[in-house]
Amino acid sequence: MSASPTSQPAFPAQSGALELHGPAGVLECLVELPEQEARRGAAIVCHPHPLHGGTMHNKVVTMVSRSLVELGLATVRFNFRGVGNSAGSYDEGQGETDDLVAVAGWLRRERPGDALWLAGFSFGSYVALRAAHTLGVQQLIQIAPPVGRWDFSAVTLPECPWLIVQGEADEVVDPAAVFAWVAGLPKPPQLVRMPDTSHFFHRRLMDLRGAVKNGVRDNLPPLRTAE
Repeated sequence: MSASPTSQPAFPAQSGALELHGPAGVLECLVELPEQEARRGAAIVCHPHPLHGGTMHNKVVTMVSRSLVELGLATVRFNFRGVGNSAGSYDEGQGETDDLVAVAGWLRRERPGDALWLAGFSFGSYVALRAAHTLGVQQLIQIAPPVGRWDFSAVTLPECPWLIVQGEADEVVDPAAVFAWVAGLPKPPQLVRMPDTSHFFHRRLMDLRGAVKNGVRDNLPPLRTAE
């Protein structure tokens, strides 16, 4: 059972680390705030597989977060259960989805007027997809979704704007499987194919930054100073 909302920390006024109470105990988080032109939106960014070195400090996750902060959104990265200082142990995606839902619940209580966005890289993109429909998010961003490694067929798809970025030289996720899955969806999301790009976007992180920013720009929430 998760702790009551009243025992959770307030949303910080400055960028920095904090700990939330999640379903399995402490969840280690990192909040980043835009320095100017803040928007009425916040994004949660999920990291890759916990058993293969994935953490909230992964360079792809960090770049996605930075890209969204540059667009004016607040971002929250967190370590899934069993990673870093987060309590618990790996739970095959189910518990990790519960962790994400808990972070989203805290974020919505603290910033009820904000649009909620979800993003994730690799395993984290699978977790984000699992939660997107239930949470009713306004934007989903998947980076290298692990199609073929997890059962995507059982996931209820979101109805929000949805961006997928996939490297064509991915050595971990089969790009052809991703492209075939996207093409077979009833409402295919926006797909950005990046040639000569590996799973971890070696030497292509700035290209990833551009793909994310260009892919979501039309769906940005209004500025906080707007009437």
